Amino acid sequence: MEFSDDEVERYARQLVLAEIGGPGQQKLKASSVLIVGCGGVGGPAALYLAAAGVGRLGLVDPDTVALSNLQRQVQFATADIGRAKPAAAAERLAHLNPHIAVEPIQGRFDAATGRALAARFDVVLDGTDDFETRLAVNDACLAEGRPLVSGALGRWTGQVGVFTGRPCYRCLVPEAPPGAETCARVGVIGALAGVIGSMATLECIKLITGAGRPLTGRLLVYDALTTATRTARIQPDPGCRACG
Repeated sequence: MEFSDDEVERYARQLVLAEIGGPGQQKLKASSVLIVGCGGVGGPAALYLAAAGVGRLGLVDPDTVALSNLQRQVQFATADIGRAKPAAAAERLAHLNPHIAVEPIQGRFDAATGRALAARFDVVLDGTDDFETRLAVNDACLAEGRPLVSGALGRWTGQVGVFTGRPCYRCLVPEAPPGAETCARVGVIGALAGVIGSMATLECIKLITGAGRPLTGRLLVYDALTTATRTARIQPDPGCRACG
């Protein structure tokens, strides 16, 4: 897989990295990532995955852009209010990097549609804000053998985990908890979305290129108020209905 002169200059700072170089950049160009949720986590992740040269991105979201999104969803502009999120984000990514393909998918990722979507991509990044969708993403990734990068945030805290089989996300959250907190209910500091979205992007890049050590089977928690991070190993649940 060859690169144009424009691509060589565009990716110059990655091509000189010993952990990526030409072979790693070729892997990125040949890869595909499905981003579930074009909001606070998925938006910044999409921008950086596109900038990094991931060859094909899928953007799944059922919502339209609202004014309240703009505090943290920096992929959108005021003029995008009322537009479908996947289409608006895809347009932004096309301007950012014309060498990649972006597929906007307007709709919800659920048990009925999830497996077929996950099967079409190499890696799935989940940045959604509800547990029902997160669990559906987990189950689809398990069924199709796709690695899952999960990012979530609320208030001043965010987390990122990588799941490639067992343990799976259901080992961490078996069922959707009643009265679960969402950003709409408890709030979120906008810049945290950029931090967690960027961390999730790094995990995708490591999975695709083989660089470093991904967060496989581990959960990184970041507290923005104290600037503290901690990483915990996720233990497989013998009774997990998804991977047990």
